[in-house]
Amino acid sequence: MGARLAADAVLLVHLAFVAFVMLGGLLVARRPRIAWLHLPAAAWAAWLEFGGAICPLTPLENHLRRLAGASGYAGGFVEHYLIPIVYPAGLTVQAQRWLGVLVVAVNLAIYLRIAARQSAEPPRRE
Repeated sequence: MGARLAADAVLLVHLAFVAFVMLGGLLVARRPRIAWLHLPAAAWAAWLEFGGAICPLTPLENHLRRLAGASGYAGGFVEHYLIPIVYPAGLTVQAQRWLGVLVVAVNLAIYLRIAARQSAEPPRRE
């Protein structure tokens, strides 16, 4: 029971990380200091996608599921949980690279919008 709960917790952390990577720039718009966390997280995710690598959380979750008596799954988190939502077929290297492009494009758009908004604001006097 404990290993299954731990595997589910890893899954939730993994999902939260993916959401933070994709939408964390929106948090940066409200709290600019979060950029120090978000930019490395987005860079890490893009690097994994461009390199065709698997996030270290995936083997950890699989290990915990096996300890709980369940079978792990083949491939990575994105391939197992997210690709079936977005794509009907399995993950290919080309699709994974497009996911990397998506990570970069979404975050670049958000950061450019933040920069444009900040440059349009008058300077603050303190």
